[in-house]
Amino acid sequence: MAQAPPVVLVPGLLTSPRLYAEQLPALWRFGPVTVAGIASDDTMAAIAGRILAAAPGRFALAGLSMGGYIAFEILRKAPERVDRLALLDTSARPDTPEQTRRRNDLIALARGGRLDEVADQLFPLLVHRSRHGDAAARELVRRMADETGPEAFVRQQQAIIGRPDSRPGLGAIACPTLVLVGDGDELTPPALSAEIAAGIPGAGLVEVAGSGHLSTLDQPEQVTRALVEWLQA
Repeated sequence: MAQAPPVVLVPGLLTSPRLYAEQLPALWRFGPVTVAGIASDDTMAAIAGRILAAAPGRFALAGLSMGGYIAFEILRKAPERVDRLALLDTSARPDTPEQTRRRNDLIALARGGRLDEVADQLFPLLVHRSRHGDAAARELVRRMADETGPEAFVRQQQAIIGRPDSRPGLGAIACPTLVLVGDGDELTPPALSAEIAAGIPGAGLVEVAGSGHLSTLDQPEQVTRALVEWLQA
């Protein structure tokens, strides 16, 4: 088997490297793993440019949710540098007006010093419905929100609001691609991942049972297994 490429993991909105804590030990066995920073810029182009400036020359790229939006931007900028791609719980579509309205409401809360309320509002949408009463999961979401901070959260939301429609470019993605989604994902439902997988030539689609939007946390063993297979392919 050829040596696996270095891995760059891109987290999602209001998350931190803890998003991938359960996957890191398994992926690290195959080589260097980096969790990209996404807190400093307010456009997809700037975030992707910063990641590319710090990344190895060629790498395996995985992103969850907003991390998937960023991955699409990286592919627009430098497709030749992406050895393989994993898109987790994400969408190729741009925001709808209603989604943008909700984001602006959350931005207002964050700017008003109420980031904890933002995390609590989002929590039921982030985890599987079976974990809505899970105090440890709620605390983890709050901790990642605190690690992100309100200013970075606002920048992230602005980048998401301004992102382009990635559907027209799906057919040009030529690297081996895994598309993965939780079967209970309410933010980016399985149909959106099926749309991505159908648009990317040869892409594989994995639906994770018993998982919500943050699949790496809801079903870490299933997601880790899928990512290891993707990296070894």
